[in-house]
Amino acid sequence: MRKIMTNSTPAFADGGKTHIGQPMDRVDGASKVTGRAIYAYEHQAEGHIAYGYILGAGIARGRIAAIDTAYAEKVPGVLHIMTHKNAPTQPAFGPAVTPTVRDVFTRARPMLSTDEIRYFDEPVALVVAETFETARGAAGLISVEYASEQGAYDLRGHLASAYAPQRTNAGFETDSLVGDFEAAFAASPVKVDAIYTTPYAHHNPMEPHATLAVWSGDAVTIYTSAQTLANFRAGMASTLQIPAEKVRIVSPFVGGGFGSKLIVHPDTVLAALAARELQRPVKIALTRQQMFANAGHRAKMIQSVRLSADREGRLTGIAHDVCSATSRFEEFCEQTAVFGRSLYAAPNRMTRHRLVKVDTNRGEWMRSPGEAPGMLAFECAMDELAAQIGMDPIELRIRNEPAIDPERNIPFSTRNLVECMQEGARRFGWEKRQARPGSVREGRTLVGLGMAAAIRPNYIGASEARVRIDGRGKVTVQLDMTDIGTGTYTILAQIAASSLGLPVAAIDVQLGDSNFPRTAGSGGSWGAASAGSAVHNACESLKQKIVASAREAVASPFYGLSNNRIDFVNAAIRAGGRSVRLADLMALVAPHGLDAQGAVEAAGDNYRNYSQHSYGAHFVEVAVDMDTAETRIRRMLSVIGAGRILNPKTARSQIIGGMIWGIGAALMEESVLDARHGHFLNHDLAEYHVPVSADVPDLNVIFLGEADPNANVLGSKGIGELGVCGAGAAIANAIFNATGARIRAFPVTLDKILPALPVHASLADGS
Repeated sequence: MRKIMTNSTPAFADGGKTHIGQPMDRVDGASKVTGRAIYAYEHQAEGHIAYGYILGAGIARGRIAAIDTAYAEKVPGVLHIMTHKNAPTQPAFGPAVTPTVRDVFTRARPMLSTDEIRYFDEPVALVVAETFETARGAAGLISVEYASEQGAYDLRGHLASAYAPQRTNAGFETDSLVGDFEAAFAASPVKVDAIYTTPYAHHNPMEPHATLAVWSGDAVTIYTSAQTLANFRAGMASTLQIPAEKVRIVSPFVGGGFGSKLIVHPDTVLAALAARELQRPVKIALTRQQMFANAGHRAKMIQSVRLSADREGRLTGIAHDVCSATSRFEEFCEQTAVFGRSLYAAPNRMTRHRLVKVDTNRGEWMRSPGEAPGMLAFECAMDELAAQIGMDPIELRIRNEPAIDPERNIPFSTRNLVECMQEGARRFGWEKRQARPGSVREGRTLVGLGMAAAIRPNYIGASEARVRIDGRGKVTVQLDMTDIGTGTYTILAQIAASSLGLPVAAIDVQLGDSNFPRTAGSGGSWGAASAGSAVHNACESLKQKIVASAREAVASPFYGLSNNRIDFVNAAIRAGGRSVRLADLMALVAPHGLDAQGAVEAAGDNYRNYSQHSYGAHFVEVAVDMDTAETRIRRMLSVIGAGRILNPKTARSQIIGGMIWGIGAALMEESVLDARHGHFLNHDLAEYHVPVSADVPDLNVIFLGEADPNANVLGSKGIGELGVCGAGAAIANAIFNATGARIRAFPVTLDKILPALPVHASLADGS
């Protein structure tokens, strides 16, 4: 068993003289709680701002037969009404399948460019007025007549038209095949053959999508809420048909994204178009209801999981088939079965992804794309197999632990999944679990324990950073990275302070401006490693410049010490028995300051030669009311193996956020698509249910400290999305242990549990 990390990490990269690994409070925390942190809709601009309101289509497929804006135009304060009749010329949207993964982000996304309606609530008009209220009121006076067409909205009803896409999200192969699964499955004495369904779901970040667009000549500055500024800049440049250097994106604070803010949406495009037309700033925000149609969603999926094993629990075959809904006009295939290619050993393996075209807006990245819905099904199937064999679920997983990546046939960079499960079992009291469902009863309450494994690929993206130290020793770090609530400002300040031997208070981290060096942005759990590595490398380059200046300047106490090592520690530099405060040295040798750049490349040889993942194990105790089927989570524990933990406090927040997301996915989150008319029925937070405080118990998170030297210079791994991977499955498995109800259609609601309760109530009574 490796050492359990609490508030410290192994020495790495900076020799242990470090702020890294300390549970520091967020450096931006005071700004947020006092209202000084400025979010997208709060930005101001010179000149009087106009406000836009988007009118959405009342059908899901068809065309605009007629649109009358006459009454709306007469409303006092209305400045402009844009429809497909007068919208500026924009490039065509293009094919449903983009040639490369990169093209998804850089393609033009025209608005109001044709009379075609592709999904319910697609923008059909934009009203711009002196106030938001005026614009919204005037939009209600616009009359639209539609020529409706028959649409496809029922995934299950159109399975016959399923097809294989060219690739899944992030460029993964659509299918994989090793050995002969069908033969192994047919010959196996033990097998699971189950169908699971996971619903449409929506991101719902606390901060809705909003944009302020300001033109200055032929250049535009866009204040918005974005996860990846480079993507927004490229997409807007393509849409507006101007050079990228004429587009500036500003997004210093983001109130949550979860994947919904990786590409531009209608608010950004329409604000920029209207601001150019009116030659004054225009601000647009999507309402919460509009976000359900216009800001992406996770698609509904039907998943077939088949497992075959011998009677000792060793898997002989794994098959995971996923059929997912996708937009007719823009394909998106979540990589739902890909994680299973690396999770467990089995000689015969098969994964497949298929899509069914429906008439909704584009599906998009949603927290842990692929792993979140995929592990919800797969880890429940593993629990079913354990129950069928009569084996402890942890022991089943340990028996199928692979020595190398089962499909890539390369070593794992690091792998501590077994240790996560074992440590979690010890801390959770797993030995008290009763294997027979319905065995533990407290009055009219059934109690059960469940667990599931967690895995998520570890990535790194090309990123750059700029670091400057002034003549007083103050350091400024600049990069276009965003902080979507994850603690990026704090992490980068810790990294820079550790490298330069300074207190964190001496570091000013500036983010969220596309004029700063380009990064991979926030998404895919690559943000901290990518941006952090760039900052570390920039600081190392800056130290070389400081050392060179210290050795070359006659006024320097280190003049001529060419062979002596110079250390940066405790806000001073030391060499040859001499020590000088860094601020004093800068005043002597570089009073005007010094600056340096640093960069990290996208996944290189270490990602080709090693299978890179983060790991975890979730443990859950549930209580189910025998009369009502009301399910309450009593306690949850997650044990996480994600390399070097840069800040245990912000990392814990990330994991517990994922665990809460798992509660929602297991028990309540579901967007209901009307199969007749193609709109989401529960398109607000009154009817789209998410966990609230009363649904969430005290959550416990444990980190295993194991820096990964093959991941990046910091030894860290992605963590932001790992917390949700498998968390929902652990809850569903606990419900089975409590009640005997094996629910395969998520979320697990009362009506699905109730039919199983009378039988197991009798069992609990011993009758």
